[in-house]
This record gives sequence, C-alpha cells and structure tokens, in this order.
Amino acid sequence: MKTIQFREAVAEAMSEEMRRDESIYLMGEEVAEYNGAYKASKGMLDEFGPDRVIDTPIAELGFAGIGVGSAMNGNRPIVEFMTFNFSLVGIDQIINNAAKMRQMSRGQFNIPIVFRGPTGSAGQLGATHSQAFESWYANTPGLKVIVPSNPYDAKGLLKSAIRDDDPVIFMESEQMYGDKGEVPEEEYTIEIGKADIKREGKDVTIVSFGKIIKEAYKAADELEKEDISCEIIDLRTVRPMDHDAIIESVKKTNRLVILEESWPFGSVATEITYQVQEKAFDYLDASIVKINTADTPAPYSPVLLKEWLPNSGDVVKAVKKVMYKD
Repeated sequence: MKTIQFREAVAEAMSEEMRRDESIYLMGEEVAEYNGAYKASKGMLDEFGPDRVIDTPIAELGFAGIGVGSAMNGNRPIVEFMTFNFSLVGIDQIINNAAKMRQMSRGQFNIPIVFRGPTGSAGQLGATHSQAFESWYANTPGLKVIVPSNPYDAKGLLKSAIRDDDPVIFMESEQMYGDKGEVPEEEYTIEIGKADIKREGKDVTIVSFGKIIKEAYKAADELEKEDISCEIIDLRTVRPMDHDAIIESVKKTNRLVILEESWPFGSVATEITYQVQEKAFDYLDASIVKINTADTPAPYSPVLLKEWLPNSGDVVKAVKKVMYKD
C-alpha cells in the first residue's frame, strides 16, 4: 500500500484508464495547462497530449453537450466541472440528454460519460458556490451518483465509473483534495452501488457519505468514551443506493442517525428514512434522526457558516437522543 492525496487518487484513476483505453479523454476548465483547478489532473497533459486532455472555454452547457455527443459516437469522456455549482449551466445536457438518451433511443445509444468535480461547501465561498447537488442528480433516472469520502474509495470508484456504460455523476470536495489515505499499488476497482461499513458498532447506526462523514468519526470517538458503540456506514454511492446494508445494520442496532451535508427538504437522508421505515419499522427502538445543513442558503460569514454546517456535536446530540440519554 502507498499513501497518497485524494487529488492524486483521482489523477491515478483517470490516467490508468486512459492508458488502458484510447477512447477515454478528459476535458474541462483549466484541466490541461494549469494541471486542474485543484491539481487533480497534474501531469496528464504531458503524458496524453492536448487531444486527450482538453482545456475548454467557460461554457459548461457547451462542453457538457460535446461530451454527450462524443459518448454517443463511441468515446468515453470525463467532463470536469470546476465545481458542481457551475454544472447548473450545463444541467440541461446532463438531465435531458445524458440521462435519457438510452431510453429515448430504445437502447441504440449508451452514454458512457463521467461528470466529475467538487460539491458542497468549501468554506467562505458564498451561497452560490456552496451547494450540495447529490440529491438533485440522484432524483434523475438514468444517472448514477457517487460521492467518495477518501482516496481509496475515490480511485476504485472512479475507475469503475469510467468503465460504466451509463452516465455517472462523480462528486468530490475541494476540502478533501489534500486528504491522505492508503491506496493499493496494484490495480483495483470498487463496485458501484455498494456501501461500506467503516466502523463496526452495536448501539446505533450512523449513515453518511462524502467529506461530512468525518464528523461522524469524531462523534463516534467521543461517544465511545461514554460506552456508546456506533456503527458507521459510508454510502459511497447515492444512486443506486445500498438499502440492504442500511437495513441489516438497523436490524442489529435498532437506531438510526443520518448525517448529510445538504438541505433537509428532499434530501438523501429523507429517502433513507422512508426506506428504513418501510422495510425495518419493527426493528426501530427510536425515531430516525436526520442531520442536515440549516434550511437556508449558505452564509458567507465564518461564524454563521459554522452554525449552518452539521458538526460532530450535532451527531453526538442525535445519538444520545435515539439512545434516550439526552
């Protein structure tokens, strides 16, 4: 095993797949000459050249559409958005073409394309640059949505996403690109749609994904001091969701807390809550608690931003609530 940064895991996944398959290429703003806005494509222009690592204008609708058309014609593009906040400019191509083309063409066209880039808050970036879009895209049949939380998962899942014959939304975080983790020297992939139990426990299940899961780890460490054992499930893939992993854990712990960096209305946590009450209601010893951001646009003030985002203290409080220890 080697220890690398999240950004390096992303670059390795793309580079390894591009060496394997010449139909794969990367395009987006600043991905080539600048080595990527977050250096997640560092060195790729030198290795693969300007025909396969392509700098685009600031025109997300245009290059998203080019990517979809290219995928329809036998290529496997990777489209990087500098942030998924900017994907709103190109969302018509993602929702109305990439996600629907296979059905609308009666299976004549696969769309093997990956749209990747950071999602969620990244500090003082203001309301229009701090939105989480997992639930938006997961609401679209035809799209797969992946949100890894560490370098190992990022590399294995991105390789699987690139090989997939359907469009994949691959969401990262500006605040995770420097995170380090162990990654195998040999090639590996991770199956899309499989959650991972990051920490075994017996008293309460905590489900999360993406960078906010770090707050669950902190909370679990604190709760362990009070002899409360938390099982932490990392969804990794939001759509298709591994409902079975969640249900089996809830059957064991009888309690569920869901931690998500997104607005509460129509969130991923809302969907999980429905699935659990539908399939495991009789196993619950307490009401499900979901933890989201405040139901407002993201503030710019660091003081307000701290209050807006979920944190480990919120998780501790939620766990004690379902344990009837609050």
